[in-house]
Amino acid sequence: MTTRLVEVQTPLGPAHAHVSRPPRACGTVVLTHGASGRLGGAELVAVRDGLVERGWAVAFVQQAWGVAGRRMPPRPVPQDEAWLPVVQTLRSGRARLPGPLVLSGKSNGARVACRTAADLEADAVLCLSFPLHPPGRPEVSRADELRLPLAAGIPLHVVQGERDPFGTPGEVRAELDDPAYVTAVRGEHTIRATGPLVAAALAFLEQVA
Repeated sequence: MTTRLVEVQTPLGPAHAHVSRPPRACGTVVLTHGASGRLGGAELVAVRDGLVERGWAVAFVQQAWGVAGRRMPPRPVPQDEAWLPVVQTLRSGRARLPGPLVLSGKSNGARVACRTAADLEADAVLCLSFPLHPPGRPEVSRADELRLPLAAGIPLHVVQGERDPFGTPGEVRAELDDPAYVTAVRGEHTIRATGPLVAAALAFLEQVA
């Protein structure tokens, strides 16, 4: 797989987008990491590789705070302000990536995707391990963030580990209008069963392309 590095200046410093674009790509998935700030997780690499193999262009993005080596993400407003120019750059200019545009991320990255989908005019949002609440604290809910794409008329799908302490598939389904918006797979917040994870992502994207 050949990739090119696109460096984008943001209010938090440079972000890095590692772009894999197969010939005649059927659309673009902008995929980002969780609160670790790193791209090396096996589940993220598996999703990227599986999507490229099926003809999707994938921009694998290390956000600016991750490039800077920060151990924790910033608050939502500055994080989103640094995310927007990354996607806007990838979708503009002579080398712009094709639509439809799908925003995707793991955990914290899924939150960013949900919050910014309307502003970026995304065609769909794919959440991997959405952190519905902190472990053991279901009263601290992020359901309002999760529902933002749907409120804007943007298709949403969540792939969630059956034993995820940040919210089980049942808990996530309870916050959405249709249980079909959630696919349960074996695993916890880190989904090590990458085959079912990739299959669920591809099944959703087939409805988008």
